[in-house]
Amino acid sequence: MAILSLSQQVLALAWWLALGVSVLIYIALDGADLGAGIFSLFVRDHDERGAIMTAMAGTWDANETWLIVAGGILFGTFPFVYGSAFSYLMVPLAFVLWGIIARAIALEFRHLASPFWQRFSDGVFGLGSLTVTFFGGVCVGAVLQGYPQTDVEGRVPTYVGGAFTFLSPFSVWVGVASVVAVTLAGVLFVRARFEKGEPIRIDAAKWTMTIFYLAIAAVGITTLWSALIFPWAADKWFGAHFWIWGLLFVASVFAIARMRRATLDERDLAAILWFNTAAVIMGFGMLATMFPYLVPGTWTIFDAASPQVSILTFTMTMGGFVPVMILYNAYQIWVFRARVTKLAAHAH
Repeated sequence: MAILSLSQQVLALAWWLALGVSVLIYIALDGADLGAGIFSLFVRDHDERGAIMTAMAGTWDANETWLIVAGGILFGTFPFVYGSAFSYLMVPLAFVLWGIIARAIALEFRHLASPFWQRFSDGVFGLGSLTVTFFGGVCVGAVLQGYPQTDVEGRVPTYVGGAFTFLSPFSVWVGVASVVAVTLAGVLFVRARFEKGEPIRIDAAKWTMTIFYLAIAAVGITTLWSALIFPWAADKWFGAHFWIWGLLFVASVFAIARMRRATLDERDLAAILWFNTAAVIMGFGMLATMFPYLVPGTWTIFDAASPQVSILTFTMTMGGFVPVMILYNAYQIWVFRARVTKLAAHAH
């Protein structure tokens, strides 16, 4: 481990937490949009697909900003990881970027197009959502595996693998599991944003019943697989402090059960909040499992941190930005909280 001052260690930990919070907020907010986009691939009604876009038209761009915030934190606070990880994940991140751009174009220009191009935009929007979700999950699975890099004394380590080193059965599986989990978030979003008598909301409710169990299975398989192939995970989960992880497991199961009850009781907002609570518990549980690594087996938080002057400057410049973003998101969600119908399709 590099020799760091106490202030730098504290700042590195704080920005590591901020990075985790930014990623989790992005998953919670834009995950619902992405899942609704995936769900739209199976919606046959033209106006209903357009109404899904309308339901997120006022908030989707702010939701995606959290991904930029996470990238900015990584660049400003952990530049060594930024440089090596982006080389490692160049191919899947290129697909993620394509998907984000495609979704944005479809959302912005659908209402200006002819009926044919509106249908084309619908397909681009759905496929873009699927692409972002799948390859974003692949990136997460690949990061958990770590990656090879140089180890030359006096030089900054650099990535030495190939363009497709990220590919493995586990990383592909995490991509699939991400699609399942995000689709559940999407149908919960559709249920919450459409009037209760709308046919699309009824269809989303039917989807919820199936996707719920698929998501439970996906989480279980991912957890078990992680315990089998990652010693750093198994050592913590089943080590001397196993009871801590047991409490987190119980808390996540409780949140999932409450989410399920809320969906059955037609309490749509509560269902989304409990779903995100479960996701946050599991997300912070994984961060704690990885600690002190930022990339397991490759970079620790402290080895990857910027020199002290840089991290102090970054903190003074950007430290107040995160709470402003949170307030901005909360304001947008409040303003666009009303339910919609298919008559509000993003073409009328």
